[in-house]
Amino acid sequence: MIPFNKPYLTGKETHYIEDAVKRGKISGNGHYTKKCHEFFETTYGFNKVLLTTSCTDALEMCAILLDIQPGDEVILPSYTFVSTANAFMLRGAKLVFADSRNDHPGIDEEALAKLVTPKTKAIVVVHYAGVACDMGKIMDLANKNDLFVVEDAAQGIDATYKGKPLGGIGHLGCFSFHETKNIQCGEGGLLIINDNRFVERAEIIWEKGTNRAAFFRGEIDKYGWVDVGSSFLPSELNAAFLYAQLENIRDIQDRRIHIWSLYKEQLNQLESAQHATLPHMLEHASNNAHMFYLLCSSLEERSALIDHLKSKKILSVFHYLSLHKSPYFADRYQGNELPNSDRYTDTLLRLPMYYELTDDQVHEIASHIRSFYQNQ
Repeated sequence: MIPFNKPYLTGKETHYIEDAVKRGKISGNGHYTKKCHEFFETTYGFNKVLLTTSCTDALEMCAILLDIQPGDEVILPSYTFVSTANAFMLRGAKLVFADSRNDHPGIDEEALAKLVTPKTKAIVVVHYAGVACDMGKIMDLANKNDLFVVEDAAQGIDATYKGKPLGGIGHLGCFSFHETKNIQCGEGGLLIINDNRFVERAEIIWEKGTNRAAFFRGEIDKYGWVDVGSSFLPSELNAAFLYAQLENIRDIQDRRIHIWSLYKEQLNQLESAQHATLPHMLEHASNNAHMFYLLCSSLEERSALIDHLKSKKILSVFHYLSLHKSPYFADRYQGNELPNSDRYTDTLLRLPMYYELTDDQVHEIASHIRSFYQNQ
């Protein structure tokens, strides 16, 4: 079976984990946490970052930092993972779902202005497949209406908008290091703080609502409970694993981009024959090769293609289900129809994508997809 995903090990992960143990501190915010922070702040020029146990935790920290209160409205795409919504709903926000673009699963920037009301407090954008939303338009709208912008860049490491790294443009940003991501440590995340107003409080929330981090830096003579917070920081074992991955990010990215390009080359004829639609790269965005997907013509066709590939021992998977139609939220939803979100829900199919996927395997997968459409 060719799996959909296979976590890649660079070879140094266990060495660094052993080193972390020998250093005698594995509870978090130690040697490897600091090395990861330094990597992101130096490599991408981020203002301030904090490792978290997941991207979900980073998003929950965003909701606390923005002081989301019951009744505040938060605009976000319906076509996203549930964590994007849960983080703000947990603080009492009213979720206002936006449709996706017609040419990409990311949020429809042109539809956002009509969703803004006097109660709107934030816009949460999701850089789907690591492809940037039009952050210029979104930041202009936010500045005009005095709104905060959170970048859910769970899939967006090493990707850019007009040369600017994703996660570093809005007021706050978030990465994921789940095992399905380009760079991973099993479970992990990152909070990116671009607005200095949030730096000091973010560190307190990160440390369970205490000013413990400032105490360990010698800035205060004792620490205590000074704000709300939780245990958002990860173990040094996670940070050590992650650092081994970060050291190899260029090699990992180069291989993934090669695989993505090979898929595109092998499957281009499907689009010219109007069998399926391939990923559309937006003019303002770079490609970090997080995923390669097809858009089928219908739910039935996608299901048949999944079964066909499975019969050839190839695992392909669909992705998100529109949150506004989910069992939990459907009865609460009061907005308009979101046809593009629903179309991606029914037709988007993700193909295997991981570092150790060989060129021959890509050729094999593409061959079986082409034969499926030739026999339709």
